[in-house]
Amino acid sequence: MLPKHRLVARQQLDRTLSGYGSASQITPPLKGWLRAIRDALGMSGKQLANRLKVSQPRIPRLEQDEVAGAVTLKTMRQAAEALDCIFVYAVVPRSSLEETVRAQARKVAEARMQRVSHSMLLEAQSLSATEQRASLDAAVEELVREMPKELWETEP
Repeated sequence: MLPKHRLVARQQLDRTLSGYGSASQITPPLKGWLRAIRDALGMSGKQLANRLKVSQPRIPRLEQDEVAGAVTLKTMRQAAEALDCIFVYAVVPRSSLEETVRAQARKVAEARMQRVSHSMLLEAQSLSATEQRASLDAAVEELVREMPKELWETEP
């Protein structure tokens, strides 16, 4: 994908995901969503089992699997349907995708500049603090604009 297309994709995803910002503040119920919703509806395990067309002993196991993180997305979708709910699955960035790219570009640019600064220092050609900042900012902008494949090779 070309860098300009990545930018458009990033912007579109940022807009789409902006509504999920508060999702990180939602704490799942201790016994899991399936059990909490089933209890709130007043539905027994046997009744949910009938709706899912599984044996009654499968329901406590399903609810335990959800809490343990061992349930499949397909099973969660089916269980949600049986509870007249929708199952929502999303990967939500901690900050915007644009901020994530910029932060990574800054790390890469700083690492590059550190190597160059060391060489320049050895040759008595060091830059002033203002020049270093301007050079770093320019390098970050270039990395964000160009999106080289190496951008993500540096650990966070």
